[in-house]
Amino acid sequence: MAGKVKWVTDIEKSVLINNFEKRGWVQVTENEDWNFYWMSVQTIRNVFSVEAGYRLSDDQIVNHFPNHYELTRKDLMVKNIKRYRKELEKEGSPLAEKDENGKYLYLGLCVFHRLMFSVNIPRRPVQPWIMILSHRFKKCVPKDSKTSSFVSQSNKEAYVISLYINNPLLIGGRKFDLRLYVLVSTYRPLRCYMYKLGFCRFCTVKYTPSTSELDNMFVHLTNVAIQKHGEDYNHIHGGKWTVSNLRLYLESTRGKEVTSKLFDEIHWIIVQSLKAVAVNASPSLTSSTANDRILKYNLINDTLNIAVPNGEIPDCKWNKSPPKEVLGNYEILYDEELAQGDGADRELRSRQGQSLGPRAGRSRDSGRAVLTTWK
Repeated sequence: MAGKVKWVTDIEKSVLINNFEKRGWVQVTENEDWNFYWMSVQTIRNVFSVEAGYRLSDDQIVNHFPNHYELTRKDLMVKNIKRYRKELEKEGSPLAEKDENGKYLYLGLCVFHRLMFSVNIPRRPVQPWIMILSHRFKKCVPKDSKTSSFVSQSNKEAYVISLYINNPLLIGGRKFDLRLYVLVSTYRPLRCYMYKLGFCRFCTVKYTPSTSELDNMFVHLTNVAIQKHGEDYNHIHGGKWTVSNLRLYLESTRGKEVTSKLFDEIHWIIVQSLKAVAVNASPSLTSSTANDRILKYNLINDTLNIAVPNGEIPDCKWNKSPPKEVLGNYEILYDEELAQGDGADRELRSRQGQSLGPRAGRSRDSGRAVLTTWK
């Protein structure tokens, strides 16, 4: 057993266990010495709670950053984005630039679907809102008919509200969302990877903005746990497309330039969100179809190749980028060390009046060079 990675998990998923066993790693219990622990969300919170006071040794790694909820809770995400923007303003960063109305030109993209409002909600005709509770909440009532502001009954309980998008992008008349996998191997410096084999999840019922269908979950919610109970759910493909198929569809209907810009902006949102909260999230490892199982097995395989290079005992002091040939279906999304290398040149170009955009690398915008901001 000497030299073998010792693993433990409290998540009984075949895509995990098969990957560990394939590498010849040794399973142990949580009370024994271990090198790799794939923890559930609750376990990570318990292990790294103030009361437990647990600290990892140099040869131990886990699948979460302890404060992952700073990213996954919408109210905390908004808080972190706001703090991040203020820090950039103090630094004089061009990313914190505002227009003549005081709106952020670039970082507004980071919260386009997470933008929350706690007071002074304007009334819009037949306009749905999504309420997200951040603390215990009793009742939400209009303050008065003139302002249509929302307050809790106690006037002390905080909550946030987001505007529901009434005209979402549809394919075949149906709503869909994206499941993209991002691996963060280190935050000091920030280094993250995008997995190429993400997928889309579709609703089984065509979308309508009619308020009469607001309670129809098969119209509005893409969650497989919900859609699998629908009459039109396909248990073979699970109502899913690969991201590559989505790109092909968008390129054929909207054009390559628009499609590339869309995915560049998605990458921009991911990187800036990670910079703002410095945390990780918890992807589902449940497989609803055979293709799901294959995808997630390969996802874990490629993740372990990066997280535990060469299958050797982890070493927290090792902080190098793995060679390209071991990345599998991951591709480098952002490397802070590399980004800092061209920082001086980037700052110089921004001072010369060139505009900023979310694309990685320099692009063309109406024949004019556009400065990169995140790579």
